[in-house]
Amino acid sequence: MKVQRPKGTVDILPEDSGSWEKVEHIARNFFKRANYREIRTPSFENYEVFSRSSGETSDVVSKEMYDFNDKGGRHIALRPEGTAGVVRAYVENKIYGPDVVKPFNVYYIDNTFRYERPQAGRQREFHQIGVESFGSDSPLADVETIMMGHDLLAELGVKNYELHINTLGNAKVRQDYHDALVDYFTPVKDQLSEDSQRRLEMNPLRILDSKDEADKKFLPNAPKIVDYLDEESKTKFQTITDMLKQLGIDYVMDDDLVRGLDYYTGVIFEFMVADKNLWESATTILGGGRYDHLVEEFDGPHTPAVGFGIGEERLMLVLRQQNPDLFKDEGIDFFITNIGAGTEMKTVEIARSLRNQGFKTLYDVDQKKLKQQFRKADRVNAKYVITLGAKELENGVLNIKRLSDGKTIDLSLDDINDMQSVIQKIEG
Repeated sequence: MKVQRPKGTVDILPEDSGSWEKVEHIARNFFKRANYREIRTPSFENYEVFSRSSGETSDVVSKEMYDFNDKGGRHIALRPEGTAGVVRAYVENKIYGPDVVKPFNVYYIDNTFRYERPQAGRQREFHQIGVESFGSDSPLADVETIMMGHDLLAELGVKNYELHINTLGNAKVRQDYHDALVDYFTPVKDQLSEDSQRRLEMNPLRILDSKDEADKKFLPNAPKIVDYLDEESKTKFQTITDMLKQLGIDYVMDDDLVRGLDYYTGVIFEFMVADKNLWESATTILGGGRYDHLVEEFDGPHTPAVGFGIGEERLMLVLRQQNPDLFKDEGIDFFITNIGAGTEMKTVEIARSLRNQGFKTLYDVDQKKLKQQFRKADRVNAKYVITLGAKELENGVLNIKRLSDGKTIDLSLDDINDMQSVIQKIEG
């Protein structure tokens, strides 16, 4: 039997992994500048971590989650998203203590799992870049999070993205809105999709997120949550949108935006990318919002929180289309060619010295003919070639060549220990 990777998974080979590494490096540096520190949680958790946070009726839990009983009979699930595990770690490790500076800000870059139909930018094992901020209910914390999402996409070179924003208000607002949706959809229940008939019983807000054609015709006239907001919710949301305006961050008020997980409260948002080369209609690339009661769901103290997540596969699709220069092969700095008895070890020593100075350096471990070594230097896109022969070794003089135009200079073996100066000389 031929062994193949499971459906919905992808091998990220070395020719692509460098691109992923570059994006993640930019993201890590971006988060660190805002003093967000990395958190790493398990790839699998107890099933209850996700059923409690995402909601038993959510598609993530009811349809898409990979869950199983382990050999000890424990109900385990592979994480379908990043937030729940971070909240569990926050509570279990008592990070809410008085000695911890608030807000407590973290980021993560995790592999996540959902059983759904594989398509471009969406796999069964995928990667999520996210941030979470615990401990502040200030509108500034919401604005900070939205601004970070906006500015990270800009730094990565994403184009044509648009912020969609809405608010779910507080618990009473949600309950009033829930009742209004039940009143609206119940008379047409028999015309709804099977999924939405179930949602009507469990969580009618989910019907608004339906992609089923049977449901779509009822959505335009459905009640809007904006009509059920109390004054406090309106004021807070107005403060957030006013700040975004002052920051020059454009947004679209999206009454249909509900997000797909049960734990959201208050402001919710998505950044959507329009690109006809990728998809027919604008598609979400980053989404998040406020979740002020999730820490309590895990038996921690009341802790307001806000965050966002990015699907990395979809982000990579966008960047390859919109900012391909980000992934250009930068090649290596030096390739050392050598020929003649006694030159092998000196080649290794030079390579070691150059690597210790921070330069990407290769040599031919197979010690093929000089012509083949030069050919390999071209194939790995080397900027410079250093040539070492028995005669050069005897005289202590090496030759360095810039491959872009063939310019050459001689250097001594001692110069190897300060190659930055040599580069300045050959580039001068």
